[in-house]
Amino acid sequence: MEQREESKERLARPLIQLAKAKGVATFYVGQQGEYVEIDDDVLVNVLASLGVDASDDDAIAAALTQANESIYSRLVAPTLLHIVGHESRIKVNHGVTDVPSATLVLEDGTEYGPLEGDAGDGTMAKALSDRFVVNSVIIIPADVPLGYHTLQVKVGSRVETATLICAPEKIELLDPMKHGHLWGWMAQFYSTRSSQSWGVGDFGDLKTMLRESKEKTGSDFVLINPVHAGEPCTPLTPSPYLPISRRFVNFTYIHPESIPEFSELPDETKAQVERLHDSVKLLNTDADKIDRDEMWSAKMPALWSIFKASRTEERQRAFDEYKKKAGEDLEGYAAWCLAYDKWGAPTDEAGSWVKVYNRKSPEIEQLRKQYPDTLEFYRWLEWIAEEQLADAQQTAHDAGMRIGIMADMAVGVHPYGSDVWWNPERFAYGATVGAPPDFYNQQGQNWSQPPLNPEYLADTGYKAYRDIVAGMFAHAGAVRIDHAIGLFRLWWIPEGRSAKEGAYVYYDSDVMLGILALEAERAHGVVVGEDLGVVPDYMAKELAAHGLLGCAIEWFEQRDGKFRKPQDWRPLTLASVTTHDIPPTAGYLRYVHVKLRSQLHLLTGSEEEFMADARREHDALLSMLADGGWIRREWLDDEDAHEQDLIEGMHRALCASPSKLLCATITDGVGERRTQNQPGTNNEYPNWRIPLADGEGAPVLLDDLFDRPRVQSLAAVMRGEK
Repeated sequence: MEQREESKERLARPLIQLAKAKGVATFYVGQQGEYVEIDDDVLVNVLASLGVDASDDDAIAAALTQANESIYSRLVAPTLLHIVGHESRIKVNHGVTDVPSATLVLEDGTEYGPLEGDAGDGTMAKALSDRFVVNSVIIIPADVPLGYHTLQVKVGSRVETATLICAPEKIELLDPMKHGHLWGWMAQFYSTRSSQSWGVGDFGDLKTMLRESKEKTGSDFVLINPVHAGEPCTPLTPSPYLPISRRFVNFTYIHPESIPEFSELPDETKAQVERLHDSVKLLNTDADKIDRDEMWSAKMPALWSIFKASRTEERQRAFDEYKKKAGEDLEGYAAWCLAYDKWGAPTDEAGSWVKVYNRKSPEIEQLRKQYPDTLEFYRWLEWIAEEQLADAQQTAHDAGMRIGIMADMAVGVHPYGSDVWWNPERFAYGATVGAPPDFYNQQGQNWSQPPLNPEYLADTGYKAYRDIVAGMFAHAGAVRIDHAIGLFRLWWIPEGRSAKEGAYVYYDSDVMLGILALEAERAHGVVVGEDLGVVPDYMAKELAAHGLLGCAIEWFEQRDGKFRKPQDWRPLTLASVTTHDIPPTAGYLRYVHVKLRSQLHLLTGSEEEFMADARREHDALLSMLADGGWIRREWLDDEDAHEQDLIEGMHRALCASPSKLLCATITDGVGERRTQNQPGTNNEYPNWRIPLADGEGAPVLLDDLFDRPRVQSLAAVMRGEK
């Protein structure tokens, strides 16, 4: 019988026990069901990134003792989860003769109570190196309200506090989703430009897109690419999935003419801004490549001119209130931007400022004092960006959208970005996040992003994570979590090792899912977890139990070469035909992915073998669709002539599924064929730099996007009218 778990001998080893005590998985089951044990030296490296010395037997023994005693050294765990509507029993550690007491302060400052205790769990004593510890229980009543509260526990002269996260049991479906579904568009909105853009789609364009997609096609949301904060200066990173900070918004998407102060500019200054806009206006009709750097070289001086203009007392007060609310995290991002501006891009060289200086360095304080206007400019840019994103979401609601913006949360951040530089204690050092080997990448993947430290999160009430989620729901009606398996575990790759030489590190998924549920409840929003690939059954069940929707991609809904009928898909999903990591449907039907991967030398076998597999997949899907009546079988005799018919048939099949959210891509609406992102490449292919164009390669502008017959026809399918 094939091995599926560790032997008793392995489990008895101190290193294995230590790894498990620190939440490091010592084996995993791969995509093909293969059992893989993690090598000792990899475990030692991963533990080191958690600050645990496991370099020899003595160090392992000492770390095991410390891990055991640290659990009981506190009166109460630093972060606690309470499900509203249910009673919780919080364990308190104390001496044999001690009597604990507790008070609960709600997040609005009021005191809830009194809390009652129960000694029912106090019969078992735990022997530590210097004392015995017993347990009592503090009861958290079922009616404690939603929120992030503070539990204060007192035993004798000792007082400790813990964050009590009071969350709903699950995220409730929106009313229209309970007995039906909602549908929307998916867009890389930077690629969807108007005649008034600065060469890249911006928040002004997003506002138009939301309003017109509702008014002209009846959609209820637009799923957009991540808009996390990026660099302040060129060259700008193309990938929206490698942000500088997940806490803030990418201010390069600001639409200058929509800033209230623009209309009050002196004529000469306004003319200067207009000249800068005209200098990049031709970029809007470039169908070959998005040029973010040229856009920002023109837009940044325009924004500086608007920043220097006077603001009304009301506007200045709003800016000051924003800075106060954003707090220390804004200071960190603004300071990082200033250092980048004056000292250049951070690098991995030993002398780079990002490695030499930190938030407490006198050189950083001196820089802030030397350039106060520039520092304030970066604070201002973030304020304006968040204003415009919020305005876009308000426009969506005013137009009648049930959801509006569906924001996308990246897995992590750039290793030299502001989040890591300003708050290094939040991250594990000496490791990056990725994925183990699988069918699609036999060498594994390394995404170069340092992981959040699970112990830091627990010690601080998960505030860093809470702020990210709350910030996203402040401007969106739904949040998509990229690589949602990261809520449970992440593949950590020690520095200097290949992507396949890693180990999974576990996170407290109950707490993280609770935070998502709490923030979604407050925003009356929806959460979608991107759960594609290998997802253990328990993870899929937990996502569903907490009310998170998963993802169903028509091309991926297959097993052993047979496609599942849409009627058999999971109800709690966001269903779409395609995703941004494969070509739009018109391209996929023409095998663009085969040709591209061959050209980029990404195939592990021959192009002929890959093409044969692609043809089998292609034929199997279209045959299933023909059997179901969503396309006509005779169309398969001339697919090129029936391209639009086939694409609409694939979307018609979506509408037959029980999925609660349905999504069509803008690229499928216009017949675009080019891949938006080719995994496994960087500059070998212009990832995230493909402008929206039709099947003939002609640029498509937002001005008439939703009036185009092909878009209107696909929208009618999504509305169930065709």
